[in-house]
Amino acid sequence: MKQYLPIIFLIVLLVIFIPKPIDKESLDTSELEIATLAGGCFWCVESDLEKIEGVEEVISGYAGGIIKNPTYKQVSSGATTHTESVQVYYNPQITNYATILDTFWKTHDPTDNKGQFIDRGEQYRPAVFYHSQEQLIIATKSKTELEQQNIFNTSIKTEITPFTAFYKAEDYHQDYYKKNEAKYKYYRYFSGRDQFLEEIWNNHTKKKLTPLQFQVTHLDATEPPFDNAYWDNKEPGIYVDLTTREPLFSSHDKFVSGTGWPSFTKPINNHSIKEKEDNKLFYTRIELRSISSDSHLGHVFDDGPNNTLRYCINSASVDFIHKDNLEEKGYVEYLTSFE
Repeated sequence: MKQYLPIIFLIVLLVIFIPKPIDKESLDTSELEIATLAGGCFWCVESDLEKIEGVEEVISGYAGGIIKNPTYKQVSSGATTHTESVQVYYNPQITNYATILDTFWKTHDPTDNKGQFIDRGEQYRPAVFYHSQEQLIIATKSKTELEQQNIFNTSIKTEITPFTAFYKAEDYHQDYYKKNEAKYKYYRYFSGRDQFLEEIWNNHTKKKLTPLQFQVTHLDATEPPFDNAYWDNKEPGIYVDLTTREPLFSSHDKFVSGTGWPSFTKPINNHSIKEKEDNKLFYTRIELRSISSDSHLGHVFDDGPNNTLRYCINSASVDFIHKDNLEEKGYVEYLTSFE
């Protein structure tokens, strides 16, 4: 028996100290908020929405139906009136309902209420299930704004309906895109989802942006120094993402760097910009990208004033909102900093 003691001791240590996988059932939701959405195949919607900064977990399941605790077989038959859905648990200190909806519109076809892509039937219809009056107002406004952009040249048919109940799908559906990567990629490609979305949104973006703006935001180009809109702008206000209008920088943090590009000591908040290693020039730089749009913004360097950072930004990636127009443009929360 003694010769087995070291092995037994090792097993005990492994059981105690090896990290255990996170169980979705044990997710602490006490400080999180919930969005319930349907956009066709829940594998795809779960995959897309889990990429949003501030989203803690996305669970696949069923909503909008007439029976309790349905199975996948029942739902997929179309007899229960459920639609494949997801529940999104997000940290309101990092992201918000409007941002999640903005991503949601770009991950499905909101003009098709008879199914989504290769998946046909009511069980794949798109929907927003609102949990509160506030969510209803935000969702309605978001849908109206999308329709007004006339991106699809037809009406938006994704329904906005009260949330009643959500039933978690079987375990093998959870994180399917991670557990069955090859099968998921095969299904996703042949569903036609990405091809449709890329054509719609790339065409829309090209129509909205100038050639330089498109090259900078989507092809990671750099605009000429001293020959751009905001390098010498000294007006008070905020700088927002060119396409999503997400606030990125404040004039409070802008300084004259002498480089010929707009430069800031910090972002306007901690959840608007992400960093990415960039080795295109055969040495490592830190690229800055907008979280809301994934647009290329510029780079960050450690040579800012008084040992701060220098966020070097392309004017072609942002739009400037003067302080006098903040309330009119929907940025009233930033107005107090200029009073």
